[in-house]
Amino acid sequence: MTLDRDSALPLWAQLEADLKRRLDAREFDDRFPTDSELVDEYGVSRHTVREAIRQLNVSGILRRERGRGTVVNRAEFEQPLGALYSLFRSIEASGAIQRSEVVQLRQERHAAVAAHLDVDPDTPLLYLERIRFADDDPLAIDRAWLPMAIAAPLLSSDFERTALYDELESKCGVRPDAGWERIAPLLPTPEERSLLSMRPGEAAFFLERLGTADDTPIEWRTTTIRGDRYRYVSHFEAGRAPGLVAARTD
Repeated sequence: MTLDRDSALPLWAQLEADLKRRLDAREFDDRFPTDSELVDEYGVSRHTVREAIRQLNVSGILRRERGRGTVVNRAEFEQPLGALYSLFRSIEASGAIQRSEVVQLRQERHAAVAAHLDVDPDTPLLYLERIRFADDDPLAIDRAWLPMAIAAPLLSSDFERTALYDELESKCGVRPDAGWERIAPLLPTPEERSLLSMRPGEAAFFLERLGTADDTPIEWRTTTIRGDRYRYVSHFEAGRAPGLVAARTD
């Protein structure tokens, strides 16, 4: 693109707009150009390029990384507070492909989790641990426990491309219809940071959720999810409190 030097719009703003257009078209999915490459391509000064990049950094579209230069911030996934929703479907609705890598799928006993589920401490539980991906980027480490009396048929499920609640409804005849979710900031462990491709010092969200069906607890879940890719939104109206409780349908 040749920028219009007679326009009242500054060159950096024109460059910012064109780079945004190309980013939306996913031209830079593999690599974002260096400042020198943009100077040559657009025939502008390094100062013009740096100001356009600075504005894209401020808006969160790009970020500067030590040793890597300018990189594209991948899409963020928004979820509403106070509503049932599906991480599986929200990722795919954004145009990304959701898949899971199953780390563990087994029967176990866990006294602390049993307390959340309001069952005896030695109650057999199904434990499912997954790494959730958006395209090829790791997004979350998801750990779920359900009573084996309900969820035993899930031991044969393939969760790579299947939502947990869909499988639960299909094979076990039950699906959470309510619950609560608690969200807190967290510094991941070194192992979690490695699994999620996070840099040292980056924060994540830590989610705890209890899913119920007909007021009976059927799922306890914890999720460590990348803070740079995920955000929650609360809607409110005058005279009404904002929604502060959420439960997911996957």
